[in-house]
Amino acid sequence: VSTQSTGLAAEQLSALEKLKKSIRSVEENGLVYGSVQATDRIMKELKLIYKSASYKTGVYSVNVTDDSIYKWDVYLKKVDPDSPLMGDIAKLPAESQYIHLGIMFADDFPFAPPFVRVIRPLITGGYVLSGGAICMEVLTKQGWSSAYSIESLILQISATLVKGKARIKTAQNHQPYTFELALHTFKALSENHQ
Repeated sequence: VSTQSTGLAAEQLSALEKLKKSIRSVEENGLVYGSVQATDRIMKELKLIYKSASYKTGVYSVNVTDDSIYKWDVYLKKVDPDSPLMGDIAKLPAESQYIHLGIMFADDFPFAPPFVRVIRPLITGGYVLSGGAICMEVLTKQGWSSAYSIESLILQISATLVKGKARIKTAQNHQPYTFELALHTFKALSENHQ
């Protein structure tokens, strides 16, 4: 498969091939994580992201975590340039001028939403809750649609952070976000809204 026929860079094609081999290896060894339907859809979403203008122009980047197609690290590098949040991002050290999001897909994706949280930096406002959970209806079972793309979700999260007047917290005495606290907070919030 050539880079011209797919519209993907060689690095992206290589990453996708590595993921496919990893998935096949897991399946051949009788270990199953996820579902065929979820895996196929997530691979499709990743290909679409690699081809998107927002990805190519550096609005965000995506890395698959631990060679698992079900766990992504997303780095939001650009939000509304006129927002205080973009000003906060610009003040961070050059090597960390981004908002790091973690996305985890369940094996019933795309019929259930992915779990998305802020990993770093610490944020106040912007609908970011304790632990880094994000309060957005689209991230709940009631608000999610299997027709949504992950790119549109990433861009919607970016816009929601700005709309919610998110600011980067620079206090040194705050505990970092944890997956467990984010999940607990999100589940409690979801139960309250049912």
